[in-house]
Amino acid sequence: EWNLAESGGGSVQAGGSLRLSCSAPSGFYFHTHATGWFHQASGSECRFIARLNSDETTDYNTAVKGRFNISRDRAKNTVWLQMNDLKPEDAGVYHCAAGGVFHNSCSYNRNHNLWGRGTQVTVSS
Repeated sequence: EWNLAESGGGSVQAGGSLRLSCSAPSGFYFHTHATGWFHQASGSECRFIARLNSDETTDYNTAVKGRFNISRDRAKNTVWLQMNDLKPEDAGVYHCAAGGVFHNSCSYNRNHNLWGRGTQVTVSS
């Protein structure tokens, strides 16, 4: 199936950490594309979280800057999202997306790029 696959979600207390991973279908390589993470909280609009470009430059939502880190393992062809100091408002489903033309928009990536089904993150206060 030509989709991305996320894993690593779970339940943590506020202040805790999780590391999410995103894997690609055979034949798709993250290091030649931009990859990003998006967050869908229950009852809220999907929002951009982080982005890693093919040239390794990054971009973050200001709400997570300094707490989250996006990185890539070229040998494993995996993209990670390290999430530290989690807050209750970080809870929700996290999706990864990747493509050659990439915008920090859930709808654009869902419709035009590879998109994963998501992994659930729960943060208790």
